[in-house]
Amino acid sequence: MRISEVFRSLDLEIHVEGDLGKALSGGVVGDLLSFVMKVAGEGSVWITVQNHVNVAAVAVLKEIPFVLLASGRVPSPELVDRCRQEGITLATSALDAYPLCGKLYELGLKD
Repeated sequence: MRISEVFRSLDLEIHVEGDLGKALSGGVVGDLLSFVMKVAGEGSVWITVQNHVNVAAVAVLKEIPFVLLASGRVPSPELVDRCRQEGITLATSALDAYPLCGKLYELGLKD
């Protein structure tokens, strides 16, 4: 599944448009940065409520191309700037993390 397919299927607000053609290999949900550093796979979508610049740093470290802020969180200007610099797609959803995961699973993103 590609990032663009997620945007076509879910009601998301895009803040930074990275490479929307990038393939997603799976997903990770977590707000503890050290947890995400340990378990996230390359090419994952990361669902979180964290909205500070360190999210982008972890995304770069783990080669995560798509960060999705849940629960109506608004990204900090620093996070937007850093994601733009690094080419990380950044979007927000009014949905909480649990229903977002369900919708991504229904779309075929199973790992």
